[in-house]
Parts: sequence; structure tokens; C-alpha cells
Amino acid sequence: MKTKATFYHAGCPVCVAAEKSVADALDRERFDVEVVHLGEKKDRLAEAEGAGVKSVPAMVIDQQAFHINHGADLSALK
Repeated sequence: MKTKATFYHAGCPVCVAAEKSVADALDRERFDVEVVHLGEKKDRLAEAEGAGVKSVPAMVIDQQAFHINHGADLSALK
């Protein structure tokens, strides 16, 4: 069974670079990767916040949030 990994971002240059470096680097045989653009899917902000995401870009793997660089606080996306 694949491990769920969700990459949250806001579409900014920092986020796009992180997606190319981090999300794309995950082994798709091991991970079921979903990329969520919170600038376009604001209805998923509560989900990201509930998963422990405080800023984007961030990756959530096995219910643990990993913050990558700093593009924007979630509060700035609300």
C-alpha cells in the first residue's frame, strides 16, 4: 500500500521550485502524491491547517507536516 503524501503550495516562485525539487523527487511507487494549490483551492485551507501546515510550501506525509523554505503563512491565503 502506498503512503499518502500531500504537497500544499500557493503558486509562488518558492512553492513552484519546492514542488519541482521535493514533490517530484518522491518515489511514485512508494508514495501517492497529491499537489494542492491553496491559492486555487481555498476550500482546502482548513484541511491543511488541521494537518499541521503553518506555511507553504509544505509536505504532509503520514499525518506529519514538513515545512519547506517559506513562501507564505496560511493566514495570508485566507
